[in-house]
Amino acid sequence: MTSATTAFDLEGAYLALEGAGAVTQMEGGAAFWRNVATSPAAGGTLVTVSGGEGDWPHWEMHPAADEVLVGLEGSARLVFEHPDGRTAVHDLIPGVTLVVPRGVWHRALGQRALKVLFITYGAGTQHRPAGS
Repeated sequence: MTSATTAFDLEGAYLALEGAGAVTQMEGGAAFWRNVATSPAAGGTLVTVSGGEGDWPHWEMHPAADEVLVGLEGSARLVFEHPDGRTAVHDLIPGVTLVVPRGVWHRALGQRALKVLFITYGAGTQHRPAGS
């Protein structure tokens, strides 16, 4: 890990925000996921840009904090499964910001050229296959 540089692409380099104000730059994309289990910064608050096409193959849930999603390009439908059994569907398009409450399973469907700014406290993040 290195200190953050002044300018970079949030798709290729992710930022870890430390509670006292420090910022650490990490490798993004596939390199991040290869090292996520051994990177102490990955369990903190992450700022990333990512996106895609189609449906997420899994559900995701963050038990320790809310997650902020800011639509930058394209579109998708975000499905939220709340702990009380409620389901909500939200459209994510450029300029829309969604807050995924802590403990809510969520998944993107029908991504079309989607690009999203994610602000995520990653500690304890869980995934489950889309069919469950």
